[in-house]
Amino acid sequence: MRYKACVFDFDLTLADSSEGILKSFKHTLTAFGCPLPDDKTIYDTIGLPLIDAFGILTGVPDEPRRFAMRDEYVRKADEVMVAGTYFYDGVVDGLKALRERGVLVGVCSSKMRYRIEQSFDVKAGCRPVDLIIGLDDAERPKPDPCGLLKCLEGLGVAKKETLYVGDNIIDAKTAQNAGVDFAAVLTGSTTERDFSELPNVAICKELAGLLTNIKCR
Repeated sequence: MRYKACVFDFDLTLADSSEGILKSFKHTLTAFGCPLPDDKTIYDTIGLPLIDAFGILTGVPDEPRRFAMRDEYVRKADEVMVAGTYFYDGVVDGLKALRERGVLVGVCSSKMRYRIEQSFDVKAGCRPVDLIIGLDDAERPKPDPCGLLKCLEGLGVAKKETLYVGDNIIDAKTAQNAGVDFAAVLTGSTTERDFSELPNVAICKELAGLLTNIKCR
C-alpha cells in the first residue's frame, strides 16, 4: 500500500488505554450514584463520544447529567489515564520507520490532544508523529469527518493520498465520510465481519504488521 500520509485513531489502535478508561468510567458512574455495568459493557463504548457513552452505560438516553459526567470523567482521567495507557508492541518503532520511509504520520482521535501528547511523552519518550488532532481540535466528534479533514489540511495532503487506520466502526465511517481509504485493526471490540461490511483496503489483526506494508507514494 502506498500513501503520502497515514492517519491513526489512538485508543485501541495505537495504544491499549482501556485500564485508564475503565477506571475513569467507574469512578464517574459511582460518583453520580449509577450502578456499575460489567467491564465488557464499558469496554465496548470506547471510541464513542463520552456523552453518548454515558447514555449507554446509565441506560438513560440523553442522560440529563451527561455533560457533568463528562467533566468528572475528564478530571479523573487527568489522574489515571496516562499511567493506564500502553502502546502496542512495535507501534512506536513502526511509526518512526513509517516517517523514515517518507510517509507523513497523523493522529485523529476522540481523545483530547493534550492527553495523546502526554501519552507519547511519558510512555513512548517521543512523539513520532507530524500532527495530532484531538477532540478539542474538531468542531464535531467522529464519525463527522471534520477532524480527519482538518488533519489532512494540516499535513498538506489530498484525500486520495491518505490512509486512515482505526479499530472501530466509527473510524471506518469517519474515513468513508471524509472520502479517504480505511484500514482496520482488530485490537478493539469490532469484529472482522463488522468491518467487512464497510469500505476498507485491509483488515489486520494488529497494527505492527500493517505498518510494515505502508510505503511512501
